[in-house]
Amino acid sequence: MRSRHLWQADVHFGGVLARMALAALTVTASTAAAQSANATPHCRPIGGTIMTNFIDQNTTLGTVTGDLAGAVSAVVIEPPTFPDDQTAVFRVQHRWVTDSGDMVRVAVAEAVARLTAPNVYGIVSYPVTITGGTGAFQHATGSITSIGAVDLNTGRTVFRYTGHLCLQAPAH
Repeated sequence: MRSRHLWQADVHFGGVLARMALAALTVTASTAAAQSANATPHCRPIGGTIMTNFIDQNTTLGTVTGDLAGAVSAVVIEPPTFPDDQTAVFRVQHRWVTDSGDMVRVAVAEAVARLTAPNVYGIVSYPVTITGGTGAFQHATGSITSIGAVDLNTGRTVFRYTGHLCLQAPAH
């Protein structure tokens, strides 16, 4: 009889230990998940369009739609290079402000363009690296690529951008 009570006590005590261990694991897993979410940036695909007009020989200004909607300017920071008679490479610095007023900082980019008609270029490669910004974009990283066209006859450009954006997870 005594051994039966001891066995029941052991089972009850073992059940308490199991519940305590489960609770400890749950708290540890929740804490690790919260720390992991704060330490790991949240990344997502982005895309949209960019339309600008030349406001002088080296500067464009225009609008952005899609995930980074707002306004953008682009300045050609040095004369283009011409690897062949059909290709031009432009080094460009962008200024990007979203509709919310946050700035998206990007590194100097190189746009590779192919002549498609007199003074009209098709953009075949245009990678842009996101390096931070202000507000929601303070610690942002990511990259976008664009295809599009630059019409030097009319002073207009249009691009389609796609890529990914990583934002720091908010602290809880």
